[in-house]
Amino acid sequence: MAYNAKVFNVMIASPGDVASERSIIRDVIYEWNAIHSQSRNIVLLPIGWESHSSPEMGDTPQGIINKQVLLKCDLLVGVFWTRLGTKTREFESGTVEEIERHIQSGKPAMLYFSSQPVAVDTVDLEQVKLLKEFKDSCQKRGLYEQYDSHTDFKNKFFHHLQLKLNEHELFSSVGKDSISDIIESRTTLPSLTSEAKILLKEASSDEHGNILLLRHMGGTLIQASGKVLIDSDERREVAKWEGAIQELLGKELLVERGHKGEMFEITNLGYQIADMIQL
Repeated sequence: MAYNAKVFNVMIASPGDVASERSIIRDVIYEWNAIHSQSRNIVLLPIGWESHSSPEMGDTPQGIINKQVLLKCDLLVGVFWTRLGTKTREFESGTVEEIERHIQSGKPAMLYFSSQPVAVDTVDLEQVKLLKEFKDSCQKRGLYEQYDSHTDFKNKFFHHLQLKLNEHELFSSVGKDSISDIIESRTTLPSLTSEAKILLKEASSDEHGNILLLRHMGGTLIQASGKVLIDSDERREVAKWEGAIQELLGKELLVERGHKGEMFEITNLGYQIADMIQL
């Protein structure tokens, strides 16, 4: 059943060493939506540069991300473990720039630092030093949270998200009478075959969001996220997976990128739906 809701963009800001936490943040947000969005008339939309930015010239990469993504977000969630990130023109890292500019805009930000163990020979000691300096600066300017496992992070973030949405004026001001500010939420999980769900989920975990379909002398190979999902000459089996690709194309969850129908790329909507799929 459709219902009216105000959408708030939640930006996930983090370096590249906390991919699991980024996934957890999305899962928690979708769980909050499933439980509370209809009664609160609020929908939270997780966003990030990897899913909500597009190619553009004329500025630095971080400047483009700021314009395309950061300025549109209402709440920011920042997560760190062993890295601070890549230096930008004005800040020690892109993630730091996103956090600082967001705070300057007066919008709420939630910061988390991992204390999970890590092998010393696998980390960049200069990055660890810069991260500690940033963490120390944050301690003087507000409250942040630490966690020691992915389970601990999920539990803490879910609890904190509910507190933030219940207490912060940005969200408490949402009411059913604010018609001019309300839009209709229609992002729901579509009906998909099991093969289509697997393809979409695997593609969403790939750095480039790609699915490859290759035909060779021994049959047909379909691959996503470095995994071979099928390599067979059994036509019935191949047809089932080809149908799954067509299914995702038809629902605009994939787009065709190859010249010979051999490569497909996940769309922004595809990422959103993939995050909702539980295999």
